[in-house]
Amino acid sequence: MSDSEQELARDLGFLEAYTIGLGTMIGAGIFVLPSIAAEQAGPASMVSFFAGGLVSLLAALSLSELATGMPKAGGSYYYVNRALGPFFGSIVGWGMWAGLTFASAFYMIGFGQYLLPGLGQYVGFLSGWGQLGITVAALVMAALLTGVNYYGVKETGALQNVIVLTLVGLILAFLGLGIVSEPTIQNFNPNGWPAVAATIGTVYVTFIGFEVIATSAEEIKNPSRNLPLAMIAAVVTPTLMYVGVMYVSTGTLSIGALATSQIPVADVATEFMGSLGALLMIVGAVLATVSSANASILSAARVNFAMGRDRILVNWLNEVHNRFRTPYRAISATGVVTLVLIAVGVGVGTLAEVASFMYLVTYALVHIAVVVLRRADPETYNPAFEIPSVLYPIVPILGFVACLAILVQMSFIVQAVGSVIIVFGVLWYFFYARDRALSESLVGEAIAPKPTPMASREVGYRVVVPVANPETERDLLRMAAASAHAHEDVHAEIIVVNVIEVPRQTSLSQDLAFEEERVERQRELLNTARNIAADLDIGLQTRAIAGRNAGPAILDVIEEENADHVVLGWQGTRSRHEHILGSTIDPVIGRAPCDATLVKLGPEDGRGEGDIMVLAGGGPHAPIAARRAAEFVAAADDESSLTLFNVQSPETDGDEDVSPTKRGEAVISELVERAGIEYMSYETRVAVAEDTEQTILEAAEEYDTICVGATRSGAISQAVFGSLPETIGEEVSQTVVMARGPEESPMSVRQALLQRLEV
Repeated sequence: MSDSEQELARDLGFLEAYTIGLGTMIGAGIFVLPSIAAEQAGPASMVSFFAGGLVSLLAALSLSELATGMPKAGGSYYYVNRALGPFFGSIVGWGMWAGLTFASAFYMIGFGQYLLPGLGQYVGFLSGWGQLGITVAALVMAALLTGVNYYGVKETGALQNVIVLTLVGLILAFLGLGIVSEPTIQNFNPNGWPAVAATIGTVYVTFIGFEVIATSAEEIKNPSRNLPLAMIAAVVTPTLMYVGVMYVSTGTLSIGALATSQIPVADVATEFMGSLGALLMIVGAVLATVSSANASILSAARVNFAMGRDRILVNWLNEVHNRFRTPYRAISATGVVTLVLIAVGVGVGTLAEVASFMYLVTYALVHIAVVVLRRADPETYNPAFEIPSVLYPIVPILGFVACLAILVQMSFIVQAVGSVIIVFGVLWYFFYARDRALSESLVGEAIAPKPTPMASREVGYRVVVPVANPETERDLLRMAAASAHAHEDVHAEIIVVNVIEVPRQTSLSQDLAFEEERVERQRELLNTARNIAADLDIGLQTRAIAGRNAGPAILDVIEEENADHVVLGWQGTRSRHEHILGSTIDPVIGRAPCDATLVKLGPEDGRGEGDIMVLAGGGPHAPIAARRAAEFVAAADDESSLTLFNVQSPETDGDEDVSPTKRGEAVISELVERAGIEYMSYETRVAVAEDTEQTILEAAEEYDTICVGATRSGAISQAVFGSLPETIGEEVSQTVVMARGPEESPMSVRQALLQRLEV
């Protein structure tokens, strides 16, 4: 990786990516569409849902290859724009944005239906509002969600995961109890197979959720595995649920009763789950519609950004708010259009069908993009996941034909609205984007594919150093260089990392495009690091990252680089609330699978130099601290000294022949051997005292740097290193170095499952 390349942190594992897609797909679709689908195709509408799932599965395979080949924000828009050029990019970009706004309005109408007619059965003041009340409730919630994303509330991501898991539980309970009640299907296909085919277009809005996963491809860990798995799982899971819900619904209520219901799933649940079960389904529907709309608003803003990055859309729309760090104009525009669609009274079925229409057009072009990129094979296209050879080109061809087949079956009004949006995209290209767009079509190059070379990388001893403060950068790098120089026989180097933290509402690369001040500061830090490394005569690599959370981003770098050591700065204060040492430090120190050194820098003179004291004890990490101290002395001038200090209790401990001083000297000798620093010149110092902690604190005042090893291992509980090292770090004014070896504590079952899912 080049020093100047900007990286985006991969914060999303399989579960996060899966729930992002599932959260959009298990929304208004499963709670509102049963009435619309049953009216159009009767019980055979379950075939429509199943067919929609198969079409989506084909699109998911194509999108998985594209997203791992070019993991950029913007999803389908980006791939089509790169493969087919800005003409089709403009069509797909505007189509996706329009589809997401129509879908958001659809979800909000569903929210209003379940909130008022639904909860109105149980809460008096919510009843009797009629269609006007549903519209007002939808408008209020849409405005609220727009505001939440405008202000960048961080908790929305965690809340969405909870909502998704709750919904899955509710729907499984609905299906289980519903099937046990033995539903009976009377007339399976009352309106014929053409109606079943047309219904696919109506219900397809429920399957656009996996596209949200592709728009977040830059942020997914191990995308070659997690991205296709998350997409496929996000399609298969709701498909089976939709088919099951339609089977139970059409077999429990008559088609007439189901078609006229505004809260179909709740009405069905009443038959075999009672009023309590119906209430649970209503609450689930309210949560689901909010979750779906929130995800759609986020995705729409990211499509806007991707279009602006390619100069197809005016970049003014994508400006990031100075305070909230969110693309407030793009979010506001999406919210305003959603509010207008709700306010003018567009029917809930029409909203769903237009959203479906635009995404079917998009996926048809996505399948073409796969073939073009496979043939053209540009340098920037290197998919970690490829459609299996036995399925290529069957998948993209069949997917393209299936999308077109559904489109031609849709109603005239929907085709007309969709065509207007497509024409708008075409006109936008000719009158605005044609002379500004950066990309060009690869269709011509697809005729003659070219191979691309693969690069290799040398392996050696690596020390990762996260930097954020220019005032401490030089000292941290100098201390890291001391450790690296001790391993010069295996080509040691330092890897300097700086992370720009970005709110979840903002695309990572979008923030970088508008955060000129922070990006420039990051660039200056890394340029300074290169100059420092040259002075220290040590190899250097820089990693400039944008991510949601600095701690996990640093951990990813440690794992990717197979680092042997990580050095972090610390201010010397502790918090007993959310974090112990700091939000960035805690996860790194607690989970880094390598040596970890935490440095609290004291006065400028004597930082890792001068007189250095090691707290010599029998703990498992004491040798690591002694080794760090020896490295500092070896790298410093001749005036530096090393003292190994041990405190013993005056009690004889049952062995009257061995004095406390002798015991202390034996501990020091054993430590020197364990640390492998016999080659060093050092002094020994043993103190005999009742109060060990106070004695250490008083002795520390005589030295420039104090090195101490962690006193506890395993997971973080009340502290990271142990109470004594942290007390020293907090109370001693000199430079304090706290060290531990690789974290080797046994994983809990939860940790093991999460790690397995994120591999």
